[in-house]
Amino acid sequence: MAQIGRYRPEDQRALEALYLRVFGHGAADLNRLRWDWQYRQNPSNPDGQPFIWVAREGTSVVGQLAVMPVVLGAAGREVAATWGADAMVSPERRRLGLGEMLLRQWDASTAAVLGSGLSESVAPLVHKLRWPVSTVPCFAKPLSRRALRMPSWSVTTNRLVSALTLPVVKFVGRARPLAAETRVIRRFDSGFTALWERIGSRFDFAVRRDAAYLNWKYVSPPHVRYSIAALRRGDADAGYVVYRHVQEPLSRVTLIVDFLVDPGDEAGLRTLLGWVDREARAADSDKIRCWATHAGFRRQLRRSGYFAVKSPLELVVKINAFDVARAFYEQTDGWHVTLGDGTYDR
Repeated sequence: MAQIGRYRPEDQRALEALYLRVFGHGAADLNRLRWDWQYRQNPSNPDGQPFIWVAREGTSVVGQLAVMPVVLGAAGREVAATWGADAMVSPERRRLGLGEMLLRQWDASTAAVLGSGLSESVAPLVHKLRWPVSTVPCFAKPLSRRALRMPSWSVTTNRLVSALTLPVVKFVGRARPLAAETRVIRRFDSGFTALWERIGSRFDFAVRRDAAYLNWKYVSPPHVRYSIAALRRGDADAGYVVYRHVQEPLSRVTLIVDFLVDPGDEAGLRTLLGWVDREARAADSDKIRCWATHAGFRRQLRRSGYFAVKSPLELVVKINAFDVARAFYEQTDGWHVTLGDGTYDR
């Protein structure tokens, strides 16, 4: 029977070989590129020891569940939570309960379980364990006639839809003036830690977004490049937005990966969204996509020309450090979760 234990350096070769077998060459190459950043450089992991649970049968490694530690603010408290990152089981050991064993070990060893973008293999186990699952709302803003094209539609249908919706696209995608100073930055300084200290308690649920976390998450990754713009008011940082441009099958998309302003600062969020509008047009993007849970942020997105669309981003949250009512998981209007949280965008 398999035994579950923490990662040891001598496991590395076996885990790399298993990753290659399970996910293929492309994913394995990407995993090696980001491994040190993801597991050793995380500021919430000060001792540099990877948080990886390994399943062993004798001397053989047959599975793993890797997690990333973060500081989570939930229901007025801060706890040391962990995001699920990479789960895998050797093909010949599947359907034997090993995946469930790994998830239960994770659950028993963390103050809060966090997961985003459930894989086909993990989703059934999460539902079996009855962990709370919700969906992070997704919004899209069209910028060109190509914005509404769908791969499943014929060329004729796509052209017809593009022609019919062009007046609406031009109206919602019109340029608007910025209401405050916004500038590109390369790193987050202590002003963003101060920003979090001022407004972090206004969210019912959010990962702590101080300068150390933000630089690790959006400046240091070796496998993806983000653009960052900061909102200034006087001598203080009042917000930021993180974004990147990607090519999809029928269109170019600008993704708003993360953002932060005071939930009551509607002018500040409008300014950041306006900045991304300009950047998206300069990059010849056909639309902008953004994920947001907070009711105030969702309302402002709609006012800025965004439409709610179907979201593929599922969110798992299970607080273990203290008791919370079931309503905490069901009423997420005060939560702040974006695409950049967890490991979905990588």
